[in-house]
Amino acid sequence: MPATNVTSLHLPADKIRTLDQLSAVLEGERRAGRKIALAHGVFDLVHLGHVRHLQEARSLADILVVTLTNDPFVNKGPGRPVFTAALRAEMLANLAHVSFVAINDAPTAEPVLRAVRPDFYVKGPDYADESADITGGIVTERRLVESLGGRIVFTDDITFSSSSLINQHLGVYDSELQAYLETQRKGGTLDAILKQIDLLQNRTALLVGDAIIDEYQYVNPMAKAPKENMIATLFQGREVFAGGVIAAANHVAAFCKQVRVITCLGDDDPYEDVVRAAAKPNVDVEIIRVPGRPTTRKCRFVESGYMRKLFEVYHMDDSPPPPAVNAALVAALHKHAGAYDCVIATDFGHGMLTTEVRDELQKSSKFLAVNTQTNSANFGFNLVSKYSRADYVCIDAPEARLATGDKNGPIEDVISIKLPDLVKCRHMVVTHGKNGCLTYDADSGLHRIPAFTKQVVDTVGAGDAFLAATSPLVAIGCPMPLVGFVGNAAGAIKVGIVGHRRSIEKPALVKFITALLK
Repeated sequence: MPATNVTSLHLPADKIRTLDQLSAVLEGERRAGRKIALAHGVFDLVHLGHVRHLQEARSLADILVVTLTNDPFVNKGPGRPVFTAALRAEMLANLAHVSFVAINDAPTAEPVLRAVRPDFYVKGPDYADESADITGGIVTERRLVESLGGRIVFTDDITFSSSSLINQHLGVYDSELQAYLETQRKGGTLDAILKQIDLLQNRTALLVGDAIIDEYQYVNPMAKAPKENMIATLFQGREVFAGGVIAAANHVAAFCKQVRVITCLGDDDPYEDVVRAAAKPNVDVEIIRVPGRPTTRKCRFVESGYMRKLFEVYHMDDSPPPPAVNAALVAALHKHAGAYDCVIATDFGHGMLTTEVRDELQKSSKFLAVNTQTNSANFGFNLVSKYSRADYVCIDAPEARLATGDKNGPIEDVISIKLPDLVKCRHMVVTHGKNGCLTYDADSGLHRIPAFTKQVVDTVGAGDAFLAATSPLVAIGCPMPLVGFVGNAAGAIKVGIVGHRRSIEKPALVKFITALLK
């Protein structure tokens, strides 16, 4: 049908609305009998394919609404989006056939679909084959659109990949990363990684380690107290997250069918409601209570404007647990460890993983992945050398140097020569911050994978995300260079998330990796 001029007189700035405003406007248009089409995406680099797609969408209806994903939810790799949400919205609003534009402040299109309730939800030809959608989101979106009385329509015109154009022409990566990615694109790395990730969907994992409550107290610094040598701050807000083994388990749960957690909570201030509420539906949490102790809580005081951490306070008792608790942990591991495809020890060094518990882990696990974290409470005492064997070790460079006593030697020698002398383990990764990571296995040797982002919001939990995303892959025999690639991608996504507001999800990780390798 020919498009009417319902909104043709709107200036570009007038076209940009919030979802709430848009919902109210469209309700009136709907009552007037006008049909609504919706196109949703990132629209980071608008090209001829987008223009043709939007023209075809407008030809279906009286009103064309275009919604775009807000910056924090764009999982397209480092340096993306190239243009901010505000600039992308302005760009789209200047297209004559676009009636309204809104920014979606969520990772999926579901809030948009509920707000707009389109008669036609218009997607590009890449989505016509639902089985080929790497994220699986198109099925959920189609069902929601149909439940709201609309239908999904696929355009069929010239297509381009914004990610490919950006990767090839805009120079968003530094020279080392660009050269590495070019090599991986030619080597079929994308298909290989996606096949490995798909193999995890029926796997199971058991995670063992400390549950940690990560509390963020947001403050604004004021000035030095007149009579004290300290800086005063003004309280702004507070967030409480279930961290430690719970956060790691939620990452694993995005890829594996069933996940179990064995952990301890203190009887004093247990935070059990926070822990259980945070666990994903496919994560079973087995809690062993420790009498007379608090659940470990790390309270960070954070400057609210720029996410700068000022200082932190630990609330914990990190002495070994009482004999009855220790025996209960050993018994739980003896019962469950052998039944899982992958056992992951998230060892934060806060007393839970005693010698007896570690012995049971090493004896009962079919596949054992280990991370021993060095932090302010255990510096120099929580070394990976506590474990005589593992199938996969994942630690950072300072932790590897502490364990081997090698402060200045080449990190390549630390991971390939000195660590294998300490722990009987065929597969190792040393994460190295802005330098990416080094992978090692006895057969293929060393591989270096550069870091995928330099944009860091919060480093808390990035190592746990790396460990969680990679351990099941190592367990199924994934080549270590691919393991390192996936781990770096998971870490790059995680450093863009404050605390544990969100966990790594399979669709987001797959989108990120795909965008890098297009």
